[in-house]
Amino acid sequence: MKLIIAIVQDKDSNRLSSQFIEANVRATKLSTTGGFLRSGNTTFMIGIDDDRVNEVLEMIKKTSHAREQFMTPPVNLDVTMDGAAAYPVEVQVGGATVFVLPIEQFHQF
Repeated sequence: MKLIIAIVQDKDSNRLSSQFIEANVRATKLSTTGGFLRSGNTTFMIGIDDDRVNEVLEMIKKTSHAREQFMTPPVNLDVTMDGAAAYPVEVQVGGATVFVLPIEQFHQF
C-alpha cells in the first residue's frame, strides 16, 4: 500500500477529481496555498494498492498541465531603494508535485 500526495493547481483539480471518480480511486481533497506565488492549490491524499500506483500517476500527469503566468514580485519597502517599481515577471505554474510514500497500515473506521 502507498500514500500518494499530489499537489496540483486549482485549475486542474476538478478534471483530476473526475478522473479519480471514474477510475474508482478514493482521494481526500484539501484546499492548500502555494508558498511562492501564494496561489490556490489542491492537495489530494490517496491511499492506493501498490499495483495501481502507476495508473494514478498517469492520471495526474495527463490532467495537470504546466503553464506560463505573469506575477508581480512583492514590493521592497527598503528606503534605500530609489523608488524602482516591481515589474511583472513570467513564471511557470501548474503541473503537479507528487510524493509516493510507503504505508505500513491502513484502517477505515
